[in-house]
Amino acid sequence: MTLTSVTLRPYSLPLRKAWVTAKGVITERVGWLVIAGTAKGRLGYGDCAPLPSIGTETMEEAGIGAAALGQLQGLSVDNALDSIDGLPPALKCGVETALLDLAAQAKGIPLAKTLNPAAARSVNVNAVIGTADTETPGQAEKAGLLGFRVLKIKVGIHDRASELPALRATASRLPEGVTLRLDANGAWTPDQARIFFDGVEGLPVESVEDPLRDPTPGSLAGLQKTVPFPLAADESLVRIGAAPLIEARAVRRIVLKPMALGGLRAALDIADQAKSANVSTVATTTIDSAAGVLAATHLAAAIDPDRRLAHGLATGEWLKSDIGQGLEIKNGRAFIIQSPGLGFQPLSK
Repeated sequence: MTLTSVTLRPYSLPLRKAWVTAKGVITERVGWLVIAGTAKGRLGYGDCAPLPSIGTETMEEAGIGAAALGQLQGLSVDNALDSIDGLPPALKCGVETALLDLAAQAKGIPLAKTLNPAAARSVNVNAVIGTADTETPGQAEKAGLLGFRVLKIKVGIHDRASELPALRATASRLPEGVTLRLDANGAWTPDQARIFFDGVEGLPVESVEDPLRDPTPGSLAGLQKTVPFPLAADESLVRIGAAPLIEARAVRRIVLKPMALGGLRAALDIADQAKSANVSTVATTTIDSAAGVLAATHLAAAIDPDRRLAHGLATGEWLKSDIGQGLEIKNGRAFIIQSPGLGFQPLSK
């Protein structure tokens, strides 16, 4: 397959409500739909949605990097994949996804199968509830009754005096077997993290993501030894790198965001490294468009063929509108579209 074009279509997607974390507030997602075309008329799609707070380039930097995309014209898909290493991460993610979409279409298989022939046809997903002190226990209870077994809640935004009682109230109304995935987004010092962990003792905590404001492999490893649940590196992964975290056994879980890591292949490589060290991995989005969510879902199916963990893919409902058909989620599971490639179809303008 010879590429005839790689173009970017801008989008701006307002959120239904503000996405609040310890690092700030997001009210819309802006980015580009990447469209790669071939001489035979095939189209491949990807999502480029920079978000500097999680470690990507800025929109302006992505725009500068996009000037190099014209050089891909006339290359084969395989050669183009070998030529994008210099792109910034979100742009590289979008372009790579579009190229992998084309490659999978040519093979007649879903993209996930090109990453791992044993990829699952569906994956478990966590519900995204919101912040600990503003979301009601009833919302978490409803998510549990809808089939979600892991509920993600943002913490570290306000003081423990308000967050801990709210978490206890939420836990008291959870259906049996439903657990809480807490995300601190780098809110605490080690001492503050330990105090918080003491406060959630006895609650059904599934994991805690990015507890430390200034993480190092040593500080995370020391903290991990004190708690029974996995600590997870998300933004910490981008900041520190996979190898130091894995070598130090700093955490028991790594969160893979293709948009921040530069695409699916880089994320898959980290998953392979982590697996060899008995560190689990989950895939998640950055509140991406439908194209980005589908890409992360294919990654989840590839790294978790046995559906052992819940992945952070149920974020489409936070968007007021989207650029394509959203992910199908039923009873806490996301289903891989079995048509060849990514399975994305853009909505008409």
